[in-house]
Amino acid sequence: MPGHEPAPPSTARLLVQGLSNAVGFFLGALLGRYLGLAFGLDAFEAGSGYSARALIAIALIGLGGGAGLQAARLWYTRRYGAPEEE
Repeated sequence: MPGHEPAPPSTARLLVQGLSNAVGFFLGALLGRYLGLAFGLDAFEAGSGYSARALIAIALIGLGGGAGLQAARLWYTRRYGAPEEE
């Protein structure tokens, strides 16, 4: 039908999308944190300030969070299809 726009996604679908993004980011950041600890890098080491080792550990946490978010988005798209853009 001309001029007919698709219905917006349901509240439940939006909740699933938001929660999956949050969980993916959080788990990815945790993975980055523990990967840094495995390499001897601690982002929260007392008294170190912003040393190079602490900055690398912070970067690993950020990269892990971003990778987890992308994994969550990939999971959502495979399960429910691409989210609607407005």
